[in-house]
Amino acid sequence: MGKREEEEIIRIAKKMDKMAQKKNGSGALDLLKELRSVPMTLELLQSTRIGMSVNAIRKQSTDEEVTSLAKSLIKSWKKLLDEPASGDKSSDDKRKDTAPVSPSQGSPEAKEESSSSNSSGKSENADVSTNSLINTFPRAPGTSDSIRIKCREMLSNALQAGDDYIAIGADCDELGAQIEECIFQEFKNTDMKYKNRVRSRISNLKDMKNPNLRRTVLCGSVTPERMAKMTAEEMASDELKEMRKNLTKEAVRDHQMATTGGTQTDLFTCGKCKGKSCTYTQVQTRSADEPMTTFVFCNECGNRWKFC
Repeated sequence: MGKREEEEIIRIAKKMDKMAQKKNGSGALDLLKELRSVPMTLELLQSTRIGMSVNAIRKQSTDEEVTSLAKSLIKSWKKLLDEPASGDKSSDDKRKDTAPVSPSQGSPEAKEESSSSNSSGKSENADVSTNSLINTFPRAPGTSDSIRIKCREMLSNALQAGDDYIAIGADCDELGAQIEECIFQEFKNTDMKYKNRVRSRISNLKDMKNPNLRRTVLCGSVTPERMAKMTAEEMASDELKEMRKNLTKEAVRDHQMATTGGTQTDLFTCGKCKGKSCTYTQVQTRSADEPMTTFVFCNECGNRWKFC
C-alpha cells in the first residue's frame, strides 16, 4: 500500500462527506464499489478514516443496495483487526482473492443504477441523524477549563478501549468532546453532578463485557447527546439487564410471600433439619394456564425451598 492508494481513498472520502452533508447520495454506490476493489489495510483505515465516511453514507442513504454494501465494507474492515500487521503480503493477497468482483466503475449501467436508486426520495428514515461522525459537521467548541479538557481526554480513551474505532474510523477525540459538551450544557458547571455523569459514561464505555454500547456510539447509532443522558439501566449490557430483571422478579415474589404470610402445614419435611413445622405460599410465577408455584418455609431452621 502506497501513497497512491491513500490519496485515492481520501478523494473518495471527501466526496462521501460532501454527499452526506448535503443529504444527497447520488453516486454513492459507485464510490462504494470503488472502495470494494481496494485492498484495505489497518494503516489506510487509520490515516484516511474512510470508515467514518462510509458509515455516514450508510446512515443517510435510503437505498438498500448502498446501505448493504456500506455495512459489508465496514464488516470486512473490522476483520482486519484480527489479522497480522498490515505489511503481511499473504494477508493482502488473501483479501484480493476473496474480494467480490466489482463491475466497471465507469459503465453507463452502474451510473444509471446509482442515479435511479439514490433519487428515490429524501431521507425518511427516523433513525437518520445529522449528528453522524462526519468531520465536516460543526465540531464541539473548544474549552480552556482544565477539568473539562481532562474529562474529554478520558472519554476519548474510553471510546478507544476496544479496537472497533479503527475499523469504524471514528474520531474518538471529537466524539469525547461532543459527549462532554452535551453534559456540560446540561449542568452549566463542573460540579459533582457533572463529574459523576462523566464518570458513569467512562465506566460503561470501558466495560469490555459491554462492547455493544461502545460500538453504537462509535458508529453514530447512539448520538453524543443521547450518550450524555442515558441512564445506567439503558447503558447496561444485555447480561446485566437480564440479571436485574431476574432480581426484580425475585424481589416481587418475596414481597408477595411476605404479604400473604403463608399457610401453616405439616405436610412438608425440611431437607435440612427434617422438621415438619412449615409455612407454604403459592405464587403465580408463570402464565395463567400453568399451575402455581409453591414456596415452602421451615419455621424451625429458616430453610426455604420451592416445591414443584
